[in-house]
Amino acid sequence: MKLFTVMLGICLCCGLGAFESDAAQKGTSGANKEIGKFTTGPVIQDFGKHAKVQIDQTFDANTEFKVAFDVSKTSGEKTLNRHFDSLARFLNMLVANGAKQENIHLALVVHGSAGSDLLNPSAYKKRFDAENPNHPLIAELLTNNVEVYLCGQSAAFRDVSNDELIEGVQMSLSAMTAHSLLNQRGYSVNPF
Repeated sequence: MKLFTVMLGICLCCGLGAFESDAAQKGTSGANKEIGKFTTGPVIQDFGKHAKVQIDQTFDANTEFKVAFDVSKTSGEKTLNRHFDSLARFLNMLVANGAKQENIHLALVVHGSAGSDLLNPSAYKKRFDAENPNHPLIAELLTNNVEVYLCGQSAAFRDVSNDELIEGVQMSLSAMTAHSLLNQRGYSVNPF
């Protein structure tokens, strides 16, 4: 019985590998050439890479999206915060698939160690002796009507003042307060 289980497992693994190989080949041929290819845009050009996929769960072009993203961790000093990039990806992929940009309302609530990623260029340079790699992305998000909030409690703990933030970033009493107020405005929290 043990040998049968092992052999069955090997067959399943081999079969799965062949399936994945076949799917990969189909994804690069003919009409499916664009499927799986990652690109930026159409809204934010330098960030938010997304892939074209065959969609089964469709949405109407007039669907309204109100989503808050919660970010508490940095991707590391002097590194673009990949969690911030998720907002650019969400915005780009929705618009690329027919959603109207004016119906997409996004908010970024930042707390914990990620707060330093919202420092303006001079404050970041003073603290880390480097350029803030998040500044161009945050500026693009703000330009595209994304609301960006920093938890005031995290800011106080890390000694960050309002004048040290990227222009347009707003100080909230706390991340909990920001989410509560956004929830009252109909925002859901992105689970990632």
